[in-house]
Amino acid sequence: MIEPAELQRRFHDRFGRTARVYRAPGRVNLIGEHTDYNDGFVLPAAIDLATFVAAAPNGTRELRLHASDLREHATIDLDEPAPRPRRHWSDYPRGVALELARSGRRLPGADLLVAGEIPLGAGLSSSAALEVAVAWALLDLAGETPEPREVALVCQRAENEFVGARCGIMDQFTSCHGAAGHALLLDCRSLELRRVALPSGVALLVCDSGVKHALADGAYNQRRAECEAGVRLLARTRPEIRALRDVSEEDLERVGGELPAEVLRRCRHVVAENRRVLEAVAALEAGDLERVGALLYASHASLRDLYEVSCPELDALVEAASGCRGVLGSRMMGGGFGGCTINLVRADAVDEVAKAIAERHRARHGVRPWIRACRAADGAGRVL
Repeated sequence: MIEPAELQRRFHDRFGRTARVYRAPGRVNLIGEHTDYNDGFVLPAAIDLATFVAAAPNGTRELRLHASDLREHATIDLDEPAPRPRRHWSDYPRGVALELARSGRRLPGADLLVAGEIPLGAGLSSSAALEVAVAWALLDLAGETPEPREVALVCQRAENEFVGARCGIMDQFTSCHGAAGHALLLDCRSLELRRVALPSGVALLVCDSGVKHALADGAYNQRRAECEAGVRLLARTRPEIRALRDVSEEDLERVGGELPAEVLRRCRHVVAENRRVLEAVAALEAGDLERVGALLYASHASLRDLYEVSCPELDALVEAASGCRGVLGSRMMGGGFGGCTINLVRADAVDEVAKAIAERHRARHGVRPWIRACRAADGAGRVL
């Protein structure tokens, strides 16, 4: 675990002055995958793994970044006339700085020391955590009080328009608004938010497949384009349809045959997944954990068969979990093509389940997966 005071000391050793320290958490998503950019519903939670940024003004017009985990440096010229992405981790803070400047702010040059606890490429939203931590730092150093909703939207624009991943709002919004002990029911159209208490008798067990994904590399954006194609075709008969949020399962039964088969599969997943989110919230609030677990399994099957974003390693992790005592439900999580599974596990069975999944996965794929029980945590802020 990263200690803010230790990061502050390391900053002083490197840059010779005192820094402020900011934290932005990663996230898990209990259910609601690929619904956010379709104006739908999601049920994420911020977690107790985070990205930290120690920062102080440097009196220049540059952001000088050092990523301690990667032992890499990057420099961002705040006055560069036409910055372009470099397909490098520094694109995330570069995009954030660009979007803040476009909003009319004159940012101070600063030195930033970045350190993270979130496994990269695992589907735990390490990129959004980096964006949010950098945005929080830059706004605070500029003398502003960061407003969580605005920070989330700025960071989403940075990832959409500069980095090139057409993500929805869920990751950044969760990093900004997380609440300890709660998941967040988020309406991705209105951005209305409701906290949903997580039962104390269950744990969120994350299992990393070890397969790294890169969402900006095409397949993720292709899925989004396929959803948009479905909306255009469905709107021919119902002009009020603006997103798959506006489509019912009955609509797809009635006119889905007019869609290309691949587009129909994508639409069927998103429409049913929105229903599963709302059903999961109702089940959580009623204490029906068996129902929540069944919905997680159904979500995974849909992501595997209809949205086609799973992979053999993720499927094997879900299969391994399903055979363990104490596992209520399991599914792949995140954009797909690798990353993690999220498992709803009875708290008294966590160690047993983690050991069983690790052994089964190693026997099948030759590697022992990274596994961690995560707690729902508070959102971003200055911590020192």
